[in-house]
Amino acid sequence: MSDHHHQPDLAADDNDDNLDTSSSATTATATAAGLRARQPVIDRLRAHDPVSGGRGAASQRKLAAAAAAAGTSEDSDTTGWPASDTARSGGDDADADAEGDDRTGGAQGGDSPPVQLLADAPTSQRWRNWWVRTTWTLIMIAAFFVILLSGHGWAGMLVVLLQLAVFREVIAIAHVPSKERKLPWFRLINWYFLFATNYFLYGESVLQHFAHLIPPFLLPFASHHRFISFLLYCVGLVFFVLNLKKGFYKFQFAQFAWTHMALLLVVVQSHAIINNIFEGMIWFVVPCSLVIANDVFAYICGFFWGKTPLIKLSPKKTWEGFIGGALMTLLFGFFSAWALIQFPYFICPVQDQLGMSFWSDVQCTPNPVFLPKTYVLPVNFPLLGSQSIRLPPFLLHTLVLSLFASSIAPFGGFFASGVKRAFKIKDFGDTIPGHGGITDRFDCQFMMGTFSFIYVTTFVGRIGAADVLQRAMVLSTSEQMMVFRGVAEMLRDSGALEGAAADACIAAVSGIF
Repeated sequence: MSDHHHQPDLAADDNDDNLDTSSSATTATATAAGLRARQPVIDRLRAHDPVSGGRGAASQRKLAAAAAAAGTSEDSDTTGWPASDTARSGGDDADADAEGDDRTGGAQGGDSPPVQLLADAPTSQRWRNWWVRTTWTLIMIAAFFVILLSGHGWAGMLVVLLQLAVFREVIAIAHVPSKERKLPWFRLINWYFLFATNYFLYGESVLQHFAHLIPPFLLPFASHHRFISFLLYCVGLVFFVLNLKKGFYKFQFAQFAWTHMALLLVVVQSHAIINNIFEGMIWFVVPCSLVIANDVFAYICGFFWGKTPLIKLSPKKTWEGFIGGALMTLLFGFFSAWALIQFPYFICPVQDQLGMSFWSDVQCTPNPVFLPKTYVLPVNFPLLGSQSIRLPPFLLHTLVLSLFASSIAPFGGFFASGVKRAFKIKDFGDTIPGHGGITDRFDCQFMMGTFSFIYVTTFVGRIGAADVLQRAMVLSTSEQMMVFRGVAEMLRDSGALEGAAADACIAAVSGIF
């Protein structure tokens, strides 16, 4: 059959792919014509919404409706993403109106107005932004401390809720309603993958810290947890493939990739934060507080002295705010860590229950990292009066965490700014006045939490009893008895267990096997 018989079938097989050049040119021409056709409608809507200029969430919906009424398409371009981001965001200049720490990634090219730094803004505008932002910052900090003092379980629930909110916001920015209406199981698949991922990750956390509390009827699930988790993922993959629909292939695979990126950057990192909580509340409180402190101090320094732009992705960030925030975060981290290690509630890991709170009688053997240690200095400092200093090692670890929180963690915010710039949106949401969405506020926390988890497990952590029990659960009965005998002999030889008691245990095991 000749080529001209095949070409129409190829175009019909997937109208998103636009594989031939003439079709791509026609699509581009039609898109440009559609933008010109609906521009008067968009301009009229913005004229009636002078506050947000068409950039608020409600205005974005109006603009999208106006685009549909003007006869333009909501279909995606050759990448599978929405072709008309301008209608959803209010244009490239949306980022230039960002408030506070400017996690919006404003575009400074094209027709966008020059970015106005906070230090150069009119006094009334500066202080209005200051009070809105400060009020909600204090509210969030107060709520944060109430929850963390209520117990490890409540802190874990907070992280899970924030994870769900961030996942929802990240997934939402890539939604294309006109296509999703034709794919009935589209959103269900996204949330199913979230469920399967959480089942695997949080199941690992439970097995690591609470394996000895698992009831007997759940032991088969515990011993085969990873296999069950993989099967759950396979079910989602099969479900996705079975729901592939002609004409939407590229869009569906783009959304599949976007969902997995969200799972990696949001869900996996929040799992690391949960593990930090179980290792001891201090490994959750200090990293979170460092990010908050750096954000606050950077905002204050940039508010009063910021003159030199730092990065184009976030145009209102300044070098003055970046450096000032880093210096203040180092001081804050050192003194706050010293205060927190005085309380057993913060340094004790979760043991047999999640119900303990700050007001409970918490007792544990402190990790050596929280106990004072003598360090010999290379030179004699007159202010110290000697050539040695006695400090808990945790204070030195906090300095490392502070450096990361002030130098690397902000790039989590810059990454989020890049995402918003790519989709031409001002914020991920409008949940928190003066801050934007949940993602806008906690974008740096996920990277900081992951770094803290890896740092603790690499330089501080050690294998605990729960880890050994988790591994022993998958052994056969005879292998468990061999382990038991080996532990009894080790305790007898070290003198931790009386010889007669150890010999009785060894004899009992030897009599069985």
